[in-house]
Amino acid sequence: MGVLLGLMGPALSGARESARAGVCASGARQLQLATGFYASDHHDAYPPGARNFAANLQRWHGSRAATGDPFTPAGAPLEHYLDADASSHALRECPSFAHTADELRAAGAGFETAAGGYGYNNAFVGVVRTRDGDRWRVETDDSGSRADRFARPAATIAFADAAFLSGRLLIEYSFAEPRVWPDSPGYAPDPSIHFRHAHAANVAWLDGHVSRERMEQTEAGWASDEHAGARGLGWPGDFADNRLFDYR
Repeated sequence: MGVLLGLMGPALSGARESARAGVCASGARQLQLATGFYASDHHDAYPPGARNFAANLQRWHGSRAATGDPFTPAGAPLEHYLDADASSHALRECPSFAHTADELRAAGAGFETAAGGYGYNNAFVGVVRTRDGDRWRVETDDSGSRADRFARPAATIAFADAAFLSGRLLIEYSFAEPRVWPDSPGYAPDPSIHFRHAHAANVAWLDGHVSRERMEQTEAGWASDEHAGARGLGWPGDFADNRLFDYR
């Protein structure tokens, strides 16, 4: 019996993770559908990812009264477009990230809370950008970009599994950062797409479909002395540009 249980253990563990990945994919799909419903009510503009970013009080996933407070789902732009009320912690939460999020909340740690383990393509979907030479400068963060600016919705990331490596701590993070900074094209952000599901990440695309993607690129990152790729952080697609994020 002991030998049998030992043989079954990896299979059972794999089945549990597969089930969690399926629930996570459903959550990502619901978030993207909600952004579409929001856009239909706001002149085809997607929700802002971080309205008035300098004030640091609002995100796509929630709000807070002061910068020292945690974000809560109340007041999130997507709150009223989901098919059920948000939990007290997040609009939707990836079950494979829930334990990490619980530990962060208990410790009062992390860059932000209430993102649920998902990141939004704030670099292009959650703001409006204008071309300025070889850069894309932010025109406004009070609104997301209009849907008709994206030439290939089926190949443009809307949401993805996300996290951020700070020191040696993996924390909650609400943006799926692009391959290069739009306004500083010679530099790459720390990767935040998290390939947590058996080395794959759920990605919800602007057209509403969800796929499970493998990591094809990564960067060491500046916020930690540990390589981000070793913790499952990177990007899908073998591209040295932002074609999976921007208006092309």
